[in-house]
Amino acid sequence: MTAVLPREILICTIARLLDGVRHVAVGASSPMPAAGAMLLRAMKQQAGEAPVRISILGSVEHNFFTNGSAELFDCAGQGRIDAFFLGGGQIDGQANVNLVGAGSYPQSTVRWPGSFGAAYLYFVVPRVILFREEHTPRVFVEKVDFISAPGVSDPRVYRTGGPTALLTSKGLFRFDKTRPGFALESVHPGHDLDEIRAATGFDFLHDATPAVTPAPDSATLALLRGRVLDELEETYPAFAAEMRRDGAALPIT
Repeated sequence: MTAVLPREILICTIARLLDGVRHVAVGASSPMPAAGAMLLRAMKQQAGEAPVRISILGSVEHNFFTNGSAELFDCAGQGRIDAFFLGGGQIDGQANVNLVGAGSYPQSTVRWPGSFGAAYLYFVVPRVILFREEHTPRVFVEKVDFISAPGVSDPRVYRTGGPTALLTSKGLFRFDKTRPGFALESVHPGHDLDEIRAATGFDFLHDATPAVTPAPDSATLALLRGRVLDELEETYPAFAAEMRRDGAALPIT
């Protein structure tokens, strides 16, 4: 069996989560979501299926917007973006996201970049995937210190978008807005349920023995390590180089 990097499992999981989209938007500084979207696009092209459009803010080659985020917001509001990725300094069990800072606002002890358009996109993009590689109790808290973007809204609020999944370095969760709350779908290879419980500040549903996140097959891995990293290099050259270096260091089995 071919050795696989943990980040390759994340990228391939992202591609599966995006299956069925027509247009996915990726914010700046998001190399793994971008790689996952590119992998899905390459797989669909190989299979002769409907094309996937990718818009990566900050990219020249993979972005048809000419006026940055203003066009992104317009496109999302018109229902022409099917999926988007959102992270945060804190995320809680109701899928609330904090992008402002830790501590009691406005006397936050730690400040982050700010909410920007997170709340708007959270309301209008139907498939929002929460992504944060770091999986620790300081990120996944019982209750966020500040709500930059709410995971759920009052039933009287018109909302076409919201969270569908949460992907971390340890596992994949699905979000149920009717409860609301997360359920652990699978645990990544090398991790276990007890570890995830200890690293997560909120409660979540899970099976007694959770499934293991599947590793990519050899054809998918070849596509990722070849064409996808070549395409990714235009926008994220350092990340692509790091992935190639780490892949070259894997043991040959």
